[in-house]
Amino acid sequence: MVFGAGGFIGNHLVNRLKSEGFWVRGVDVKYPEFGQTKADDFIIGDLRDAKVVESLFFRDFDEVYQLAADMGGAGYLFTGENDADVIFNSAQVNLNTAKYCTADKAGRLFFTSSACIYPAYNQTDPDNPVCGEKSAYPADPESDYGWEKLFSERLYQAFHRNHGINVRIARYHNIFGPLGTWQGGREKAPAALCRKIAEATDGTEMEIWGDGRQTRSFLYIDECIEGTVRLMRSDYSDPVNIGSEEMISIADLAEAIIKLSGKQLKIQSVEGPQGVRGRNSDNRLIAEVLGWKPEQPLIQGLATTYQWIASQVAIKNHV
Repeated sequence: MVFGAGGFIGNHLVNRLKSEGFWVRGVDVKYPEFGQTKADDFIIGDLRDAKVVESLFFRDFDEVYQLAADMGGAGYLFTGENDADVIFNSAQVNLNTAKYCTADKAGRLFFTSSACIYPAYNQTDPDNPVCGEKSAYPADPESDYGWEKLFSERLYQAFHRNHGINVRIARYHNIFGPLGTWQGGREKAPAALCRKIAEATDGTEMEIWGDGRQTRSFLYIDECIEGTVRLMRSDYSDPVNIGSEEMISIADLAEAIIKLSGKQLKIQSVEGPQGVRGRNSDNRLIAEVLGWKPEQPLIQGLATTYQWIASQVAIKNHV
């Protein structure tokens, strides 16, 4: 069973699980935006409603993936305008999931946390961010989105200790790829930049938020799903980073996508939410516990993603 199966990562995860021969139930408040779900059973339901969550466990499941959250890109999470909704909605989903996903109803439970749980004080240097799993405490996430994710990590770990739920926790670092949100204000940086560049006329300017020196790493969706499935089926129950170690500045990310587009564009810096100055996945632990870590070059995923978003822009412009 996949909670958040109508979302970007959830939809890709359903496809992976179906390719492995599983019977899959998807749950979300909406169907996937791009293409039909491959889930055998898709329930439209609000996971903030305890009765809805309770009703989903009338049968046992080998694996339950909890990906549902109120989230978006920097324009949604870091302005402060949506903090109450982000905390309340996501916490309610996780409280309900922890309560009803008991050990006798689910073989294993996977929770998607976030790199946003890491302390802001360790991410002030764009060239040397500290994001090892043990650096999460003393806690000081940059946003209320990060605080809620950290609370929910502790929630599931407490249910693991006290009630025997077999939990797995991944701290995702900026997942991107085709079939994801690319417009409307909730899109992540790679999708936003791809859209802006696809929409731009050759020889003009495109905007980025801030000076462009802030750094991040971005993980292609296929690598994210591979790491997710491997972690779920491992014996490791503490939080683990799932992300790329290929750090890049936002300005360089924009330049890379411009080059892929074949256009001649200038970059214009404007005011906007930026988040921490530097963030990069530390993959030492995942390599140790899984014998695996993501290795796909960023440019490879960007090429596929830009091509898909450019096609979506073209479709939109012809409507």
